[in-house]
Order: sequence, then structure tokens, then C-alpha cells
Amino acid sequence: MLSRGPAKKVTIFVNEDTRRHLGSLHDSILTFLMHKGVAGATATRALAGFGAHRVLHTPAIELLAEHLPIRIEFIETAEKVDEILPALYDMVDDGLIEVQDTTIHKVARKDRKAEPAARRTPAHAKVRGPAKLMRVFIGESDRWQGEPLYDSIVKKLRAIEIAGATVYRGIDGYGAKGHAHKESFWHLSSDLPIMIAAVDSAEKIAEATAAVENMLIDGLIVVSDVEMTRLLHSDPNEVAQNATASPAAQ
Repeated sequence: MLSRGPAKKVTIFVNEDTRRHLGSLHDSILTFLMHKGVAGATATRALAGFGAHRVLHTPAIELLAEHLPIRIEFIETAEKVDEILPALYDMVDDGLIEVQDTTIHKVARKDRKAEPAARRTPAHAKVRGPAKLMRVFIGESDRWQGEPLYDSIVKKLRAIEIAGATVYRGIDGYGAKGHAHKESFWHLSSDLPIMIAAVDSAEKIAEATAAVENMLIDGLIVVSDVEMTRLLHSDPNEVAQNATASPAAQ
């Protein structure tokens, strides 16, 4: 399964009617990629197009409709792409192969039941060890690209897969400028203090600090060493199913 980080995106352009052995070339390419363990690939049929032969292929011309371009695209590690590219070169004798550097930001899979039991987190698992605590102090009225800054920061932390973040709204405070920000019965402040706290590994917090720093115009970022104890609880239904299925649980 692909993981977050650098990768390669390969795009292959062939004609729909190009044959290989007893079938179509695009089917042969997809079958080859699947047998080689590529994480996934997609073939799409274009509405129209032309290539090096300078002939426009379009459904409007019945004779040329069967020559429409097929686009096959997949993303894999650099090592896997280097392994299978020579074979793809031999298969595509009339077409185009493009390789681009890319970055995988998120890999999600809904079907967790298909995962081996050994890879699942056991019920009530405990993770303990050193970590970093990042706290960001801003004003409630601060904005980023038309949105509240605190909301944008939380979205950014989620995008870079920080384990969790919490937003605290202050009731009183002041900052480097000496301006008091206070909510009272007679006065509802529109710029109360906001603190965002996040805990993760040193590497992840360093990445988060750099990202948040680029978003701040007026604020404060504090990073502290902490000792983290994290409790991970499995889905109660899944725990019950595993207990029923396991002879050792009887």
C-alpha cells in the first residue's frame, strides 16, 4: 500500500484500437500493472484528440471514432516505477509515456476488515513516549484567505496529518502590543485570544510549526517538550466480533 511522501505519477497515452496479442493494448497494460503489484491504475477514454500523426480523432467522424485516445494513469514509488518501465517501453510501440515527480499527501482505505488482524490496533492500546507540544496564540479576528485564521490552521494541521489539535477561546488577555482583550457583560470583544494546541512527534511538530509560521502575521508559536501517553480504543463492535471469533476469548 502506498504511503505519504514522494512518489512517481506515470501517464500512458495509446489509441483505443491498438492491439497487443489477442486483446487491446490498454487492457494488456492494466493487466500487467495489476500483476506487478501496482497500487492502482485508471484508464479513461477521451472525447477527442490528436497526436504525432496529426489526425484528429473524434466521435463526430465514425471512421475515426474507434481511434480515440486512451489515457492510463497510476502512482507508485520510484523503485516500483523503475522496475516496470522497461516492460512498458516494450509494450507501447505507438503512443506516449510520461513520468512526473509527485507527492502523496493522504492514503485512505475504508475497508478496514480486509487488513490482517496483526496490523490492527488492539483494544485499549497505550502509546507512551517523548513528544512535542505546539501552542499557537492568535486573535479571534485574525483572518487567512477569507477564513478565520484558527480554522485555517486546524485545516492545515489536519492536511499534514498531525495527530490532533484543540482550539481554546480565551475570556481575557493581552499580547505584545499591550492591548487588553476581554469579554464582559457590557462589552463583547471581537478579538478575544485564541490558543491552538497540538501534540505529535518532534518531526511532525517541526513540519507543523513551519506551516503555521507562514500563515501568521501577528501571533506567537511556542514548542515544548512533553511526555505523551495516548490511549487508542478500537471500535466496540469490532472488538466484540474479534472476541467472539477468537477461541482464546472463550
